[in-house]
Order: sequence, then structure tokens, then C-alpha cells
Amino acid sequence: MPVISVITPVHPPSLPYLAEAHASLAAQELPDGWTWEWLVQEDGETGLLDDVLPDEERVLPGSGRQGGPGVARMLALSRSSGELIKALDADDLLAPGALARDIAALEDPAIDWTTCRVLDLLPDGTTVGFDTDPEEGPIERGAILRHWQRNDYLSSVVAGTLCIRRGLLLELGGWMALPASEDTGLILAANASSAGYFVATCGMYYRKWDGQVTRSAAHNDAAERLSRMKLIEERAETILAGLHGRT
Repeated sequence: MPVISVITPVHPPSLPYLAEAHASLAAQELPDGWTWEWLVQEDGETGLLDDVLPDEERVLPGSGRQGGPGVARMLALSRSSGELIKALDADDLLAPGALARDIAALEDPAIDWTTCRVLDLLPDGTTVGFDTDPEEGPIERGAILRHWQRNDYLSSVVAGTLCIRRGLLLELGGWMALPASEDTGLILAANASSAGYFVATCGMYYRKWDGQVTRSAAHNDAAERLSRMKLIEERAETILAGLHGRT
């Protein structure tokens, strides 16, 4: 039976939202023969996940030495079995049909990864979309990278929606060893290496709340942000140049 592995890192502030994330996953309808597994990984070894997850064989909690979200994702990956790997942050929600649309797009062997439309989920329960999303369809190699470079390191897609073939994820070295933006680093590396696909139907609700990491002072420190962006850029450009050199 083919498996799509959904990977979710967790730290204490995001724990209250985990039940909603699970509900959005449990409601997914997959193509015939497919199933999902949920790798929930504490960033640390405090017992944060003890007795908070459903007792279900497809829900696989884990813990490990604290190292940030990239490390937590990689430790979760080590426990996964799926040929497709889907990102889901603990405070976000999958939209109905999200996994089925990813699987359908990846039936094309020329497509190695997907991303999708996102709606911001505001504290009052309303949602807000964006008017800058790409059109439905294939994403050329390097297209996201070039947009990101031209727009002050702002991506044309949301990295947290990535679904990627396991082989490519491992070939790229997984999520970057950064204190933040590790998912941006991965999606730009994927875009530099192969063609992807943008699903124009909403696949994720991105929760906006005061405690989210992207609002923290550390995340928005200008010097650290520039360091992260430069390393992400160099990695993606190196991959892109290497592939061009082999064609």
C-alpha cells in the first residue's frame, strides 16, 4: 500500500493546536489504495507529546535532542516509510482534499514536488488569500528561486506546503541545518534541481497567532535573516549551476 508520510515538528507553544492539525489530517480522503502516516516529532526530550495524541497506529510520536525544526523534521523522516513526504506545521491545517491533490500531481513522473495555494487563518476564524499565487500547473526549474531573489527573499509559494518524493528529499540532504527558514531552503533546493507543480486550490490554512515563530524577534533579526538567506541562495544556485553543467 503506498504511503504519504506527513511530518510535523512540535515545540511547546504550538502544542495547543496539534489536535486541530490531526483533525484536518484524519478528514483527508485519499485515492484508492493509499494511506497516510503522521510523524509527530518533539524538538526536545521533555515528554511534551505524552498522552496528547490519538492512540492510532498511523500516528507516530517521537522525540530527540533539541536542535530546531530542521533537526526535528529529519529525525521524524528517519522513522517514516512513505515514498511521498508532506510537510505540516503543528499550528496549521490541511484543507480538504490537499493530500489527494498532491498525490495526483505526483503521478506524473516528470514532477518531483508540489506546493499549493494557502489561506491565512486569522484569530477570528476568517481567512485571507493572496493575489500573487502562480497559476495552476508545472513550475519550471529555478522559477521560485528567481522570484525570491527579485523580491527581497520573499517566495512566490509557501514552503510549508511542500510535498516531495522521498528520493529527491534525501538527495538534497533534507531540511537545512538552520535555526529557521529550513523549509524555504529545501523548497528552493528542490526548485533548483527539478520541475515541480503548483496546485491552485487551497491546500493549507496558515494560522496567524502571536506565538508563531515567524513573529519572534529572533526570527526577524536582520543580520541573522541575511545570513540564512545568503546560505539558502548559495545552496540553490550551486545546485542549479551543477545541473546546467551536466546538460
